[in-house]
Amino acid sequence: MSLLKTVAVSHNNVDNNMLPSTPGKLKPEKYQPYNHYMIHRLRLSKLTLWSSIFLAFILFFFILSPPSPSPAANRRESWGGHHWEKRVTKSACRNSDSGFTVLVTGAAGFVGCHVSLSLKRRGDGVVGLDNFNRYYDQNLKRSRQKVLSGAGVFVVEGDINDAALIRKLFDVVHFTHVMHLAAQAGVRYAMQNPHSYVHSNVAGFVNLLEASKDANPQPAIVWASSSSVYGLNSKVPFSEKDRTDQPASLYAATKKAGEAIAHSYNHIYGLSITGLRFFTVYGPWGRPDMAYFFFTKDILKGKQITVFEAADGGTVARDFTYIDDIVKGCLGALDTAKRSTGSGGKKKGPAQFRIYNLGNTSPVAVSELVRILEKLLKVKAKKKVMVMPRNGDVQFTHANISRAHRELGYMPTTDLETGLSNFVKWYLDFYSPSTKNPASSW
Repeated sequence: MSLLKTVAVSHNNVDNNMLPSTPGKLKPEKYQPYNHYMIHRLRLSKLTLWSSIFLAFILFFFILSPPSPSPAANRRESWGGHHWEKRVTKSACRNSDSGFTVLVTGAAGFVGCHVSLSLKRRGDGVVGLDNFNRYYDQNLKRSRQKVLSGAGVFVVEGDINDAALIRKLFDVVHFTHVMHLAAQAGVRYAMQNPHSYVHSNVAGFVNLLEASKDANPQPAIVWASSSSVYGLNSKVPFSEKDRTDQPASLYAATKKAGEAIAHSYNHIYGLSITGLRFFTVYGPWGRPDMAYFFFTKDILKGKQITVFEAADGGTVARDFTYIDDIVKGCLGALDTAKRSTGSGGKKKGPAQFRIYNLGNTSPVAVSELVRILEKLLKVKAKKKVMVMPRNGDVQFTHANISRAHRELGYMPTTDLETGLSNFVKWYLDFYSPSTKNPASSW
């Protein structure tokens, strides 16, 4: 039955029900319109009465009941207050007037944790920020947080997209520098959750730049770009002068967008900005989504690992860069960063803008990486060789670091076997059931 027919039948039934069961002398055809009108008016009055009562009840409930806090309010309560500000201020204390006061975003991440510790050890004031997302094992991030806490670094739990939090941090502490390492990492995951990359790597970066340009004085900013911006570039080694307009993944595209956004804030607001293009960073306390990490895990468990090769049978190679070398490059960038020239969002003169490669300059085939791990773990890997899928990965990376060497004094010193040896020692210690104190694995 159609909707129109249903309505018509229903209307007829209502009209029939309005007729008296024993009409007697009444003539239905004469009085039916009047009866219909009176009954309809009575029903309408009842509906209005009950609606008024219901509305009054709702108003009474909202007036007398305290409003439940919104998620934003909960976040403010979790990071605000006198005790919280005291912890932030204490963490930001530096040992000398010449030291820096640095906000490190992504402080509970791999690079962020190492950089924060190195800054604190040399006497700089450090405040960390991390949202502890679930991209990989949160227990690893929490363990890094414990190590940082033991060293006197307070890691604020919050998101770089929380404008109120960022501005509050800038109100509490006059940061001389920002080391921006927070980002949604991973090339392949971008195919599963693309919005998280735009949210963190673009929107989050803009939010941080907005707070920085409004600060008085403005901090100098050093941030992590990526070697992935070179994308489909076939010229090797990759130089900062090479084209970066052919990204092979969304992750690479967001990092390239970040470089363009950084340039605009430098040009318009006078922010001093240095971008660092990292090349395949590895080492103790690393990221579980990286090949050297999950290869180690799977080899020890006797699971098969997949080793990719190019479609033409060519070698897949990476410019593996040890974490200690990356930290030296980060600190070199901070130490040579000039002051921003703006104040309160107004530019007063040209500001420094730089881009550097931080790599090892010695690409190693992934098959060689596996051979070294087999040697260190004393276990033969079960390998499956496959053609690299079209998921955003590139066949090779190779850094030209001449500019970083010349201007930052950057020179990597750790070869892959030495670096992997340090990683394996940490891995076996950290994931051993007997390990009780995360700090002992550092």
